[in-house]
Amino acid sequence: MDRRGKDDELLSPSNSLLTIIDYQPLQVNSIGSMKHADLIVNATMVAKIAKLYKLPIVLTTVRANGKAENDTIPSIKKVVGDFHPSYDRTSINAWEDKDYNKAVKAPNRKKIIIIALWTEACLTFPTLDAIKEGYEVYPVVDAVGGTSTIAHETALRRLEQAGAHLITIPQMLCELQRDWNRTETVTGFNKLMTENGGFVPM
Repeated sequence: MDRRGKDDELLSPSNSLLTIIDYQPLQVNSIGSMKHADLIVNATMVAKIAKLYKLPIVLTTVRANGKAENDTIPSIKKVVGDFHPSYDRTSINAWEDKDYNKAVKAPNRKKIIIIALWTEACLTFPTLDAIKEGYEVYPVVDAVGGTSTIAHETALRRLEQAGAHLITIPQMLCELQRDWNRTETVTGFNKLMTENGGFVPM
């Protein structure tokens, strides 16, 4: 059964996009719910999955001000590539930034896969706003982090109660692949599943 259309209930390459919010050195170094090295590996893995399945990617930073040391961390930036614009903001809630908001809505896809730092702020706020506007939002829980374990876990509970669809990296990868007849991505799928163990458990 071919379910590649935008009406597919599950995530697919044709109905989803990825947004990456505030994976900047200061934010990464402030994470207390996960090892920093593991967080970087997992977030980079999410970007690689999106690139493999040719999802639109919306990248944003907060108060980077054009300074390289404040920009998105190099491992993610390298995967995403320079052809994806990055939207720098002053607002903690990315959804309130006009240019970012417009970029997320431009592909006309209702399923938003999201990773952001911190869980309790820059992940929570745009997720809640997007859900309110009718989007389905999928936070990738093993690629996000909060200032503490309790802050991270409490924020995820709030998001789940609001209707967010919590997913993990293996689930995201398998859901986008779904059928071995999608032969154009099988090799990439296998590579990602075995690269660095596929993902670093929380």
